[in-house]
Amino acid sequence: MSDAEAGTVYLVGAGPGDPDLLTVRARKLLDSADVVAHDSLVHDDLIESIPESTRQVDVGKRPGPDGERTTQAEIHDLLVETAREPASVVRLKCGDPTVFARGGEEAEALDEAGVDCEIVPGVTSAIAAPGVAGIPVTHREHASALTVVAGHEDPSKAESALDWDALAATVAAGGTLSILMGVGQLPDNMAALEAAGLDPETPVAMVERATYDDETVVTGTVATIAERAQRADIAPPAVTLVGDVVEVREAVDDCLRSLQRQTGRVSSARLRGD
Repeated sequence: MSDAEAGTVYLVGAGPGDPDLLTVRARKLLDSADVVAHDSLVHDDLIESIPESTRQVDVGKRPGPDGERTTQAEIHDLLVETAREPASVVRLKCGDPTVFARGGEEAEALDEAGVDCEIVPGVTSAIAAPGVAGIPVTHREHASALTVVAGHEDPSKAESALDWDALAATVAAGGTLSILMGVGQLPDNMAALEAAGLDPETPVAMVERATYDDETVVTGTVATIAERAQRADIAPPAVTLVGDVVEVREAVDDCLRSLQRQTGRVSSARLRGD
């Protein structure tokens, strides 16, 4: 497999944050691409590691009424037009490009325009965030199923695509629920699970800025996590984990702290939620 080729768009996953978690294929493409169009949440150190000769375009979508926003249509046009120069283009996304990152939409747009593309998987935060916090998303004694959902859906949709009754039943049966992009909707999401019959004492954890130096972990239950997250001032990006696997973190906490001391990656604010 060759490095970046002119006329091709590479939909690349940047991983959960820490540049050390980038895949080898992604690194090779970043080092050889003509253009990199990146999201706003990609780690600054990773952006700074891109060769100075490479043209960089920030196409991030920032939340809030005053946030800058590049529309998806504008991104599609940019990718197509740049590839036709011709240039090799890396579309760099946080996590994995196909997990709530619109990689599928962009691949369809490129195919319709007749532009070659390649999808380069990345480590999704749905798994990485709980993992680095000591929470395995599956465990032989606790969870044999993993469900990943978006905690904040497209506001233009007529109704939610999430079946909270089914999600609550999956967790109650021993599954793990990983919620991405759900900080703003956390109280509503927890209320929906409880209304669907999930035990309010079910363990919950939130991992903010996973793999960054200021990573923060807050633990609680379906009934308490919203208040605890607010008290800790949890902000995006954060991943919410619901299920019995959250309790495993207590068993591996000493191991994690030892490793963090060795690597120098000791979080500045870890809230145990006890």
